[in-house]
Amino acid sequence: MAARATPPRAGAAPLAAAKPTSGTRPSRPASPRPEAVTASPPPSAVPSAKPADDSRRGGEEAQGSPIDFEAFAGNLARLVEEGGKAMAAYLRPREEGLVKDDVADDIADVMKTIGNVAEYWLADPQRTLEAQSQLVGGYLSLWASTLKRLSGEKSRPVAEPAARDARFIDPEWTNNPFFDALKQTYLLTTNWAEDMVEKAEIDAHTKHKAEFYVRQIASAISPSNFVLTNPELLRTTLASNGENLVRGMKMLAEDIEAGGGDLKIRQTDATKFRVGENLASTPGKVIFQNELMQLIQYTPQTEKVLATPVVIVPPWINKFYVLDLSPEKSFIRWAVSQGLTVFVVSWVNPGPELAGRGFDDYMSEGVLTAIDVAKKACGTRHVHAVGYCVGGTMLAITLAWLAATGRDVGIKSASFLTTQVDFTYAGDLKVFIDEQQIAQLERKMLEAGVMEGRTMANAFNMLRANDLIWPYVVNNYLKGQAPFPFDILYWNSDSTRLPAANHSFYLRNCYLDNRLAQGTLLLAGKQLDLKKISLPIYNVATREDHIAPAPSVFYGAQYYGTPGRFVLAGSGHIAGVINPPSRGKYQYWTGPAPKGKIEDWLKGAEMHPGSWWPDWFEWIAAQEHRHVAARVPGTGPYPAIEDAPGSYVKVKA
Repeated sequence: MAARATPPRAGAAPLAAAKPTSGTRPSRPASPRPEAVTASPPPSAVPSAKPADDSRRGGEEAQGSPIDFEAFAGNLARLVEEGGKAMAAYLRPREEGLVKDDVADDIADVMKTIGNVAEYWLADPQRTLEAQSQLVGGYLSLWASTLKRLSGEKSRPVAEPAARDARFIDPEWTNNPFFDALKQTYLLTTNWAEDMVEKAEIDAHTKHKAEFYVRQIASAISPSNFVLTNPELLRTTLASNGENLVRGMKMLAEDIEAGGGDLKIRQTDATKFRVGENLASTPGKVIFQNELMQLIQYTPQTEKVLATPVVIVPPWINKFYVLDLSPEKSFIRWAVSQGLTVFVVSWVNPGPELAGRGFDDYMSEGVLTAIDVAKKACGTRHVHAVGYCVGGTMLAITLAWLAATGRDVGIKSASFLTTQVDFTYAGDLKVFIDEQQIAQLERKMLEAGVMEGRTMANAFNMLRANDLIWPYVVNNYLKGQAPFPFDILYWNSDSTRLPAANHSFYLRNCYLDNRLAQGTLLLAGKQLDLKKISLPIYNVATREDHIAPAPSVFYGAQYYGTPGRFVLAGSGHIAGVINPPSRGKYQYWTGPAPKGKIEDWLKGAEMHPGSWWPDWFEWIAAQEHRHVAARVPGTGPYPAIEDAPGSYVKVKA
């Protein structure tokens, strides 16, 4: 990406003063609104990696030169050719019956939801007039403001983007009256639409869905997403004689092909990563495996270790190595270096043959088996259990089930990382959860036996479309630039399938009916009560989490039988958890046992700079000070099967 062209003076014709430069460096975006510091920066947040082959050639040749109409025409022809390949990649799987579109169902739900909002405003003529007056009044104010600017007068903007909205950071969005008016028209319209939803007196779930859908539509129609209405894209296109669009269409065809007929937006350069080489590279051995999981024991890095081992239960909806990324980011490697014996469950990437394996199977053959194997491998009676996200929910359910049965399997303490057990405040993911949508999803899973990983990945991306979807559409397919290699985004795209029975149980009993918090959840013949869990608990929430919101985690922490230690970390669901002390980033808060609302708790909490990891380790070490000689994986009752990270994690969805 070359340097940005000099912005034109106010009142200049669109792009008139912009020198045609190639590959303009994209402006640095602000952090996303729901999660200030995320594990997924948009492509313009980091220096762009050099694309392979000819991905920059056209723009560089055009630098400082007028438009080459012959080259432009040739590139338009190539664009049509590459567009045909993209269309073929989309249509071929559908013609062969490999892909069944369900877009109609999604569109129908959107139209029905937004229709409920429109019905509220149209049902009363006075409300209709109020809504129309608000929108038209904004347009008239903008028109007057624009006329003032064109006549040389200064005029305050009628609508301004949020301070952290990176879409309109290019100077021409402000300096050029045409693009400024276009930007403000968009902002007026979308702000008005969001206001209409907020003021509509409809049921809470429908309003939540409407708010989400309106945000998605607003994100999609932003003028920053189109060549002819984005000054930076126009400069890039004119400077490269349209070659950026040819490169982008080529990448689009490749990404549709990679998605098996659906667009799989590349968010990172996947060629730069290999699981087991530069990701998930902490030394260890797989010492046990069954149909649902492999259990990894990591090689010690100290001569002495704490006597009680740690068993980590990651979510089954993602692969475990988010906890073992590059060596400097690896929570697992750090924990081992502190003198802990660490075991991690690596869930299978299930196929249709595991469609009937339910939550109780994952509990008994996953969590409980892992704990039993770890104790025998170490010759101990106890373990410290750690659950992350949905893995933490499963760990909490397991503890409640053990309490209901009166069994003691030797769990000395439980640590929950961004874990929800009450789903009252579960955030935007609840948009996808109602009886109709779950029934529809269950029908699809019944046919396939599993839920494809890309379905869950798409849902997570939609939670922050302005950070995880549209910046990559612009960067990849309109600028024609390859995304920057980023380990967490590689992990994010390395999705895993979900067995039908297990996922249906989780969605219905947790998200839809909230039975776990209500004490009415039945599992393996037992009714579960979180209040019966009475052991030391360490609970971590992240302040800007969009998947397990901090208020939800805090509220759920009050259901356990013991209050435990609650810690609020800075940043979001991934970056707030994967925050090694060596980086010195963010902060965390500690305070009294969780009670009431998190806003009130924060008022009396103490802030600490940096990572929460050392605080957690001190808490673990305080449970037992006894040290023993380090245990070498594979030398006990369980011989090594293969090297970490094992084979299950390498199976692609």
